[in-house]
Amino acid sequence: MTRIAALGAALGLAGCMSLPQTEALMAARPAGLAPRVELEEVPYHRQDDFLCGPAALAMVFNAAGVPADVASVTPLVYLPGRQGSLQAEMLGATRRSGLVAYTPAPRLEDLLRELAAGTPVVVLVNFSFMRALPVWHYAVLVGYDLERREFVVRSAGRRRDLWSFAFLEFFWQDGEHWSMLALPPGRIPATATEAGYAAAVAALEQAGRPREAREAYRALLARWPASELGLLGLGNTEYALKDLAAAERAFRRASDAHPASAAALNNLAHVLAALGRYEEAEAAARRAAAQAGPLQAQARRTLEEILRRR
Repeated sequence: MTRIAALGAALGLAGCMSLPQTEALMAARPAGLAPRVELEEVPYHRQDDFLCGPAALAMVFNAAGVPADVASVTPLVYLPGRQGSLQAEMLGATRRSGLVAYTPAPRLEDLLRELAAGTPVVVLVNFSFMRALPVWHYAVLVGYDLERREFVVRSAGRRRDLWSFAFLEFFWQDGEHWSMLALPPGRIPATATEAGYAAAVAALEQAGRPREAREAYRALLARWPASELGLLGLGNTEYALKDLAAAERAFRRASDAHPASAAALNNLAHVLAALGRYEEAEAAARRAAAQAGPLQAQARRTLEEILRRR
C-alpha cells in the first residue's frame, strides 16, 4: 500500500516538479545502449519486514557467484536498533564477502550502463514524503526499457516490479542518489573511473581480503597499466601474501612509471631490504628521501633503518 500511494503521488507530482535526469534521458537516449535489458538470471529473495538490505545483498551476491540468502546475510548488515541496514554495513559486508563494493556516480545513465553491462544495481530510496519519518528501502535494479522509460526491479514481495525513470529519480534523491554494485574481483564496473575503482579495491584490501584485492588490482592494471594507485596496491597485497619478488616487481614498475613517487620508491626500498639487497635498497631509499612532501619523513626513517642494518 505504501508503494501504491507513493507511486500515485509521484505521478501526480511529475507535472509540477523538475526531474532533470529523467528529462535528459527523455530528450536524448544515451549512446551505445541496447534499447532494453533484463537480467533474468539474478535470483529473487523476498524482502520481508525490515530485511530489504540483507535480501538485496543476497541477490547481488548470488549474481556475483557468492552463495548467500537472507538468513546468512542478515547478521552481517542488520542493525536491530535501527530496524534496518545502513550503507556502511552494506558496503562492508560486501567487501568481507570477497567482492568489490563500488558506488557508481549518482546518475540514472550510469545505472543504465551498469545494467547493460550485466551488473544488477542496489539502490536506496525513501518512499516517504515526510523527511522526519523516512521510509527507507533497498531495491535491486535488474533491467530497463528505454522506450517505456522504466526500470525492472526486484523489490519487497515482487520478483519483477516496474518503476518509471521519474519514479526512481524522485524517491532516490533523499538518499543522495546512492547505489552500489557487488562485483567479483576480476571484473571492473562499466562506469568505473581509475581513482574510484582503486579506492574500492583498497577498501577490499583493508577488509582483510588480500587475495581478492590482488586479483582486483591486476584487473585495474589491465585497464590502466600505469596506474600508480594500482601498482602500489598490487605491491602491498603481494607483500602481505609474502611474495616479495612479486612485490618488488610491482613497486619497481610503479617507480619506473612514476619516478617522483616517494611512496613507490620507499616501498621498493623496504622490499629490497627485506630481500637482503641493501645496496639497491639504499639507492631507492635515498631517492625517496629526496622527494619533498608528506612522505619525506617516513622515507628518511626507511633510509636510516637500511643504513643501520647494512
